[in-house]
Amino acid sequence: MTNVTSPIVLVSNRGPLSFSETDGQLVAKRGAGGLVSGLAPLVVGTDTMWIAAALSDGDRAAAAEGVIAAEGMRVRTLAIDPTVLRQAYDIICNATLWFLHHGLHDLSRRPLIDDGWLEAWASYRTYNEAFAEVVATDAPANATVLVQDYHLALLGPMLRTARPDVTTVHFSHTPFAPPMLMRVMPHDAATELLEGMAGHDVCGFHSARWAADFVASCEDVLGHTPATFVAPLAPDAEDIGAVASGAACEAAVTELDDHLGERQLILRVDRIELSKNLLRGFRAYDLMLSNRPDLRGSVIFRALGYPSREGLPEYLAYRQEVESLADVINRRWGFDGWSPIELDLSDNFPRSVAHLRRYDVLLVNPIRDGLNLVAKEGPLVNERHGSVILSREAGIHDEMADVVLSVNPYDIAAQAAALATALDRSSAERATAAAALDIVARERDPGDWLDDQLAAARSARR
Repeated sequence: MTNVTSPIVLVSNRGPLSFSETDGQLVAKRGAGGLVSGLAPLVVGTDTMWIAAALSDGDRAAAAEGVIAAEGMRVRTLAIDPTVLRQAYDIICNATLWFLHHGLHDLSRRPLIDDGWLEAWASYRTYNEAFAEVVATDAPANATVLVQDYHLALLGPMLRTARPDVTTVHFSHTPFAPPMLMRVMPHDAATELLEGMAGHDVCGFHSARWAADFVASCEDVLGHTPATFVAPLAPDAEDIGAVASGAACEAAVTELDDHLGERQLILRVDRIELSKNLLRGFRAYDLMLSNRPDLRGSVIFRALGYPSREGLPEYLAYRQEVESLADVINRRWGFDGWSPIELDLSDNFPRSVAHLRRYDVLLVNPIRDGLNLVAKEGPLVNERHGSVILSREAGIHDEMADVVLSVNPYDIAAQAAALATALDRSSAERATAAAALDIVARERDPGDWLDDQLAAARSARR
């Protein structure tokens, strides 16, 4: 990590540790999620303070203890009023901002901007104010405050007023809504959101495209352009390599090899999430099987995912549609001893890494995604010179365009053709493509991403 002259405070909705109570004692364990897995190892053993929302009863018990030192980290959980947390997280963050940034709304039906939504927006403001109060109280003098993601977009102006000595960086892990989508929000709320982000000293994004959309929305609504920088996160090659060589992963690879035999494996690893585009991926595979009878029975498409945001009706319906389509395709093409699609909804990370070691084709086809690290994680551990098919709408495509099979995520025919092309590659073609993928996958690591944020803070401080 870059040497810095000021202490660091990390701020996020989900923290690096989750707490539970056993026999009256707080027990901490490492939290889940890409942000935590990327950042937590970098701050272990440092004086960095990590402030996050209390998301469980154990987290709320930990909040009463103030700053807790555990697992090599200094963590403070913040107990938010349950109604405020639910409205801010479920209605504003999940059902509005996530949908807008990823372009997911059916605008003929949603969002519903009514009195309930306006009340939820007030809760979103209150949620941000609660974080700002704690950061203002606990941040050391002249600290660098790294605010993570859209849950906490309003902190900048609040901290500038309360703690003008600190330098604030806001980093977005999603795409950003362009002006056309930003206009879906009430003007006052859109103004508050953009002023909140622009009120940080600088705003970071994984892709220049998302930074440009943010700037365009600011110009459209605010009439001025805030400072931005681009810093794509990268996977931790050492960390995922350790999982890949572990006993649980080895056992899963053996089981998978026995199951697949000589068949090729098409793989996807992601949440059952609207933006991930599972349905079009399945339809592309269906079309490929229709066009290529010779591939029937010689390939398996295994989709590893786990349900997400099922408190939202759109997500529950999407999961049902995913399961139904997989069943339809299996009935259409399957025969005794072969199911074309194998859908696995369990959340088992060593097993997922085992599949990354074994795939012949990795399909990553989101309709819009802030980054999508699996496109690099796969090449880091894959042992079969597997190909990567990557949506041009994933943020990580900026770095990988020259070494992947690029696809338009809406074009099912193009994805079907890309699947067939990848499966038809010769051993020499696969080896050449895999070598190029490996080089790009190792160009950056999580430390580079953190360094970029700290460098942006230093530049803003001058």
